[in-house]
Amino acid sequence: MSFRAVAEVDEVTADKPLAVDVDDLTIAVVLHQGEFFALEDECTHGAVPLSEGDVADGGIECYLHGSVFDLATGAPRCLPATQPVRVFPCRVDGTTIEVDLEHPLV
Repeated sequence: MSFRAVAEVDEVTADKPLAVDVDDLTIAVVLHQGEFFALEDECTHGAVPLSEGDVADGGIECYLHGSVFDLATGAPRCLPATQPVRVFPCRVDGTTIEVDLEHPLV
């Protein structure tokens, strides 16, 4: 795997997504219930930033049409979205959050 540093742990507030640009991709980094997640920062239905949505119950909501995506799998939990968002392996190394963009989980 090819992990890259994307943010520092203290930059991320629990349940407040952080949009991070890495090369030509924007990802949403989320700290939820003590675990970090990294998802592509674009709703598959409305092409709007997921980082502007709410996080609750293991999901992130698209603010525009209300689709909720599972943080761990990227799967949509409700309509109107029917396609998952890409989810990337995420880990913490010391105080740095690292993401593997080359090997999405979904």
